Amino acid sequence: MKLSIIVPMLNEAENVSKMYAQIKHSLKKVKYEIIFVNDGSVDNTEIELNKIYNVDNSVKIIHFSRNFGKDAAIYAGMEVANSEYTAIIDGDMQQHPKYLMEMYNYLEKNKVCDQVCMVPAKRKNMSIIKRIGGKLFYKLINHISGIKFREDASDFRMFRNNVKKAVLSLKESNRFSKGLFNWVGFNTNSLIYQIEPRKYGKTKFNFKRSLNYALIGIIDYAENPLNIFTKTGAFISLLGVGGLLYLIIKSIIIGHIYHEIFIALAVILILFGINLLGISFICLYLARMQTEIKKRPIYIIKETKGIK
Repeated sequence: MKLSIIVPMLNEAENVSKMYAQIKHSLKKVKYEIIFVNDGSVDNTEIELNKIYNVDNSVKIIHFSRNFGKDAAIYAGMEVANSEYTAIIDGDMQQHPKYLMEMYNYLEKNKVCDQVCMVPAKRKNMSIIKRIGGKLFYKLINHISGIKFREDASDFRMFRNNVKKAVLSLKESNRFSKGLFNWVGFNTNSLIYQIEPRKYGKTKFNFKRSLNYALIGIIDYAENPLNIFTKTGAFISLLGVGGLLYLIIKSIIIGHIYHEIFIALAVILILFGINLLGISFICLYLARMQTEIKKRPIYIIKETKGIK
């Protein structure tokens, strides 16, 4: 087998048959397999996937017992992938399968390249909040992390077996795929693709989910973010001591302290907020450590089709 295509799906019943048809149409000259991973969908995704298997039993299907997240779905697909190359593509049809052939040809021609990562072209219709938030996230994580993240790099990628084996060797439960593929290294090149408009279903990455995902990345790949709070705390403490001495001296000289009390209260509130933020980061680290210590499985399978 030359190519394994992993398609994570969550509540994409309307896109299942269309995605399958597009992949079949785009890859006519390559021997490939499709691995659909149903990430605990609560719509008719499971039914639609089973319909495809009944027509084409060369398709591999994994149904999770519940929603374990896209990163777990990617890992599950990689475990059963059995080809020279492995590709990951979203099941919402916003990443067109025609780019699979482009990535495949690139790897065939460039033997020194281990993986190709697709980067979306600039989107004019993207909200200002998402655009600014994305830039801030990558600037922050690249500043406090030991590895460098390509801005807007997606999970839409294709890679050789050496990359697949390396990523599979990382067994942590809390998975951040963009970070894992960066952490293992290897020669990586990027190509540009156009995001297709979503025609069916709803996006799974709203603002809240995007924020949570960004926080996971920062916690998992920031080498020592707690140092930020240590340095910030030390600086503000010195600033606070200096400010307090200034207020005391000024109050003694002019005998008027009302305005200064409000300033002092504002400083105290700022310090209290920074303390709470630092403590919350420590709690997040402890919570993720607890999850890893339990060594629970990354996912639980409800049913498989086409997998021996």
